[in-house]
Amino acid sequence: MDRTPTGHPRVDAELDRLADADHLAASDHLEVYEDVHRGLRETLTALDRHPGPPGPTTPHDTRS
Repeated sequence: MDRTPTGHPRVDAELDRLADADHLAASDHLEVYEDVHRGLRETLTALDRHPGPPGPTTPHDTRS
């Protein structure tokens, strides 16, 4: 299956890992899916610990 890269290397690596399931018996797919899910969850958690730069600020209207 073709996939468009997300641009985030850790996410892309986890999604690439899903292709491993293609070469396994159906009974072994769950292990791959759980591993990928765990990796994606860890990546999201890491993003929460290291937030990016603050978003743009908008000037406040001081008229009354």
